[in-house]
Amino acid sequence: MTSAYLSSPLPVALAHRGGWITDDQGVRRTELENTAAAFQHAVDLGYTYLETDVHATSDGVLMAFHDDTLDRATDMSGAIGDLPHREVARARVAGREPVPTLEDLLGSWPEARFNIDVKADAAVLPLREVLRRTNAWNRVCLGSFDQRRLDRTRRLMDRPVATSCGPRDVVRLRVASLSPLLRSLASRVPVCAQIPLRHGTFPVLSRDLIRTAHLWGMQVHVWTINEPRTMEYLLDAGVDGIVTDNTLALRELLVRRGRWTGRAPSTDVPQPNG
Repeated sequence: MTSAYLSSPLPVALAHRGGWITDDQGVRRTELENTAAAFQHAVDLGYTYLETDVHATSDGVLMAFHDDTLDRATDMSGAIGDLPHREVARARVAGREPVPTLEDLLGSWPEARFNIDVKADAAVLPLREVLRRTNAWNRVCLGSFDQRRLDRTRRLMDRPVATSCGPRDVVRLRVASLSPLLRSLASRVPVCAQIPLRHGTFPVLSRDLIRTAHLWGMQVHVWTINEPRTMEYLLDAGVDGIVTDNTLALRELLVRRGRWTGRAPSTDVPQPNG
């Protein structure tokens, strides 16, 4: 199916939680995930696709944050769903950066496209309200590791919105890829399959899966790939997109191959070698 979200040239380069920040001295900062600083760094590199996660506070404010609790990534503790926004707003990621709201991210980078992982049931309705207020329907792709939550999200959106495969969708796609006779099992609903290389010891990605996804009009994006050699292998295998923390390495690789589809980078960020 066609999707405004995926109308850009291929391959799609997605900055996972904004990606790692590499400063002018070459120091890599890996702890500022899902912060405005990380997203700005990715945008300065030329990225137009940004990946994030959402949880809702107890008073229904949608926060761009991966974990259920603030404990690991910030200087505060407690479950986001149990705290009002005024408390979560006090937290600092790595003791430095505030936790942004999704609405702030959509407003700060109005030309960027956001891949959004819906992390909690309580986030579904606030997400719909944010998309209503920002009219960002065509520049988001919604996904979840919980198929029931993803199905509910699809059902409750006011307007057509791009979604990726949930777990059941991926299983159907993987099974359908095993034989041409099984390809009717694939779902036409998702616009992309965003998958890991493997689940435990079970391989998820295969050339047959890529072929089957393409047959059904779906792109295949693989996460979270940080090693340049693996990036090379996946591009050669025909994947349509790569989700990475290592935003500088992926951009350098795609520039070297003449396949960088993002914008020209800002002059004050690290440039590709050679």
